[in-house]
Amino acid sequence: MAQTIALLMGAYLLGSFPTGWVVVRLLTGQDVRRVGSGRTGGTNAMRAGGLPAGLLTGLGDLLKGALAILLARALFPDRPMAEVIAGWLVVAGHNWSIWMGFRGGAGTAPNIGAALALWPPSAAVLLPMVPLAAALTGYASLTSMVLALAIPLTLAARAAFFHGSWTEVLFGLGTLGMVAWALRPNFRRLREGTEPRLRISMQPTHSMRIPQQ
Repeated sequence: MAQTIALLMGAYLLGSFPTGWVVVRLLTGQDVRRVGSGRTGGTNAMRAGGLPAGLLTGLGDLLKGALAILLARALFPDRPMAEVIAGWLVVAGHNWSIWMGFRGGAGTAPNIGAALALWPPSAAVLLPMVPLAAALTGYASLTSMVLALAIPLTLAARAAFFHGSWTEVLFGLGTLGMVAWALRPNFRRLREGTEPRLRISMQPTHSMRIPQQ
């Protein structure tokens, strides 16, 4: 029971750590929630603090996802479902952080980090897909969805061709739903033609808050 509680709380609290809020506050003194989309993920951190803030936030959030899987692996060796649950919780914590009034990011970086920890060779597919999807779509929200779709497909390919666990595919399907739910305001803005395009800049690019509702 103690191990189960440690896993559930540990994975969620890892995800809840507001990397973007901390990074932007340290680099600029701003509250990232008052800039751009109001999210705490890497894209909005870049809007608020420039490319260095975005990269630091993305790497920190990716690490959160990987650490949650490693925590599950340490507490419950050879229990794929424990790793799946840890992956769900770290993304849920990121998207609905207890420290941020149950708001946060869209889950992309911790989702990728958890997937890489589940199957490190997936880095060869997922990491190059980030700049490729960003370049092809031009929108951070669509890039997030491309990655969210790619993760269960990659884990399914592992299960089918490399003797992986089909249980791990559940991780990707669950996080696909969480990412899609978090991006509902973005989908609305895409339909309305008001979604900001992704811009890579060393300097902050937004000072105005984009309404989420």
